[in-house]
Amino acid sequence: MRKLMEKENLADYAVKSTETRGRKYPEAEHPLRTPFQRDRDRIIHSTAFRRLEYKTQVFIYYEGDYYRNRLTHTLEVQQLARTIARALKVNEDLVEAISLAHDLGHTPFGHKGETVLDEIMKKQGYDGFEHNSHGLRVVDVIERRTSEFPGLNLTYEVREGIIRHATSYDLPKRKGLEEFTRFPAPSVETQIVNLCDEIAYTCHDLDDGIKSEIIKTADLKGVALWKEIEEISREECSDPGLKRRMMVRNFINYLVTDLVEQSRKKLKESGMRNVDEVRELKSGLISHSAGLKVKHTELRKFLEDNMYFHYRVIRMAQKAARIIKDLFYAYLEEPGQLPPGTQTRLKKEAKEIVICDYIAGMTDRFAHLEHQKLFDPHTLV
Repeated sequence: MRKLMEKENLADYAVKSTETRGRKYPEAEHPLRTPFQRDRDRIIHSTAFRRLEYKTQVFIYYEGDYYRNRLTHTLEVQQLARTIARALKVNEDLVEAISLAHDLGHTPFGHKGETVLDEIMKKQGYDGFEHNSHGLRVVDVIERRTSEFPGLNLTYEVREGIIRHATSYDLPKRKGLEEFTRFPAPSVETQIVNLCDEIAYTCHDLDDGIKSEIIKTADLKGVALWKEIEEISREECSDPGLKRRMMVRNFINYLVTDLVEQSRKKLKESGMRNVDEVRELKSGLISHSAGLKVKHTELRKFLEDNMYFHYRVIRMAQKAARIIKDLFYAYLEEPGQLPPGTQTRLKKEAKEIVICDYIAGMTDRFAHLEHQKLFDPHTLV
């Protein structure tokens, strides 16, 4: 029955749950849920997913309650990806699972935390740290749901989506991951999540930047894409707060509509008959139109110059870097400071790996409190 429904409702190039490459550890099928629905549920119930609520997107949690965090960002990506998946007739359940898992490997304090851990691990003689490969480690090894096997035992297709996550700021590591990277391109579903991640963080970073007054709307007058959205939103509202929200809404709609229309054309012209043919392509099939790509790049450059390198954001990032470095080297000098459950791993694994995993799993709040406990003599341990 499910096979017939997917054949009727999904495009030829979509991933079918009945044709999954399966799990590392075989499990019986569920009578009510597809394999990708089960993966989605396992991700939602994982510890790593819950921790996203207190992990930085741009602003550290104590800067304000109304800024985006990793969890709200993840939910925005999921929402956009499902809409696009439905429009393009690909697997919504798979897109949803990949969306929910795509940031599980992120450290506390956003990309700065990842950069610092990468530098530290390279100095310790390892390959470094990269959040996609760590995200795969989270679902394959660190999370536990049964005594029968490690990890969440997700399907190949969701794990592929985690490791092949790529945006302007994320370049996946390939060494040692040939199981997923031997193909030139990932599934259409993975490509959709990658583009939705860019749409989500561009739009909500812009919204948060204006809300925080780091970005002034007057400074955006020279940005082509902003001017187009401003023209669309001109007659809608005179209240500045509502106007900002309406512009962000129109901005998202503008980007999503262009992505669907352009991708529809490319998918039709490609003549792809199955997902294996999609994976053999040298470039992806999900993309914006050429004109919008140029405008989007201009806006991202504006955000880099005016928000990501703003002195307030840099101060937050440097504070985060000091916290992570202090914690890592304090644990390295005396691993006995680690909690008992983490210390048991030291008997089987290198202490640098154990410490890296422990810090990467921290929320911003926990890392900050742990730093106080270790370095502030007036804080109870």
